[in-house]
Amino acid sequence: MIKSNLLIIVNEDDEILDHKSKAECHRSEGLLHRAFSVFIFNDKGELLLQRRSQKKQLWPGVWSNTCCSHPGKGELIKAAAEKRLKTEMGFSCPLKFVGKLQYQADYESFAAENEITYVFIGRYDGQVKPNTKEVSEIKWLGLKKLKQELKDNLHQYSPWLKKIIKKFSIFNPSINSGLTLSLSKDNLQ
Repeated sequence: MIKSNLLIIVNEDDEILDHKSKAECHRSEGLLHRAFSVFIFNDKGELLLQRRSQKKQLWPGVWSNTCCSHPGKGELIKAAAEKRLKTEMGFSCPLKFVGKLQYQADYESFAAENEITYVFIGRYDGQVKPNTKEVSEIKWLGLKKLKQELKDNLHQYSPWLKKIIKKFSIFNPSINSGLTLSLSKDNLQ
């Protein structure tokens, strides 16, 4: 199905209530809506991060996970995540759903994210061709280095990246909270 410009408004139980424009969903403290976040790791266990384009209305120029967006009206979440990965990063790989997170984050005084975010992980070691309209820069970063970066430069990273990492215990692979990051091929395929 072709993606709609309308996002999926939900309640706290993730039940569909309505459909609204992206602008309506992000105005003021935001309307609770569905979103997805994709985390791609390579065989070294490094996470592919993107610096959001300066043209983004919310959190321009900050570092974030591999890609994220919203499914549109009538669109399946995993299909939307796979499509967005290809659009933003220029590659495809199998994605595994690992869980959901509800969060709200204000952006300056006029906008916010208020989302139930579906989190997907994948493994990829090939060439990355970021879409420069969406992404200004990319880097692969080991989890130890990322943990230090988040401690030293917290304001340079998206609020959802920090919240997802915390909820799914990305820095502690021994904790099995649905996101097992021993990074064996079995876990990411």
